Amino acid sequence: MSRISQIELDDRNLPPPTAEIEQERKVAIFDLIEENSFSLPERDDRPVVDGPYHLGLAIREKRLVFDLETETGQKAAEFHLSLSPFRQVVKDYYQICESYFSAVKTLPPSQIETIDMARRGIHNEGSRVLQERLEGKAEVDTDTARRLFTLICVLHFGG
Repeated sequence: MSRISQIELDDRNLPPPTAEIEQERKVAIFDLIEENSFSLPERDDRPVVDGPYHLGLAIREKRLVFDLETETGQKAAEFHLSLSPFRQVVKDYYQICESYFSAVKTLPPSQIETIDMARRGIHNEGSRVLQERLEGKAEVDTDTARRLFTLICVLHFGG
């Protein structure tokens, strides 16, 4: 099965998340486990280990680490991605999320909708960057990339 069945975020060294960020994280993990598409492509230097996969996400030495195991604990893959391509889009996403959370409390629905459309656009950009960075390492659909991008944001900015 080409999917993620479990996710663990290594956020031990991060400050506690805000209530909004904790909610985003919970929703992203729930939605990701419920429905995702994640597979490892065939490569000359290694056999493909079939899923479903347990995914560990972490930031180590300024790199995003994907650690994949099968449900029986067999190592499936590990790859490290530079955080540099994500920095600006994550920063933009956090800024628009702050605006959105503030707007929900005070602005009329039409203005909230405009901010939410911008937020979705930046989120889509982040998922596109992730799909590009995973090319040749893992294959994910757009919805899976969007949910993984949310989790990367949580890790990137330390909660």
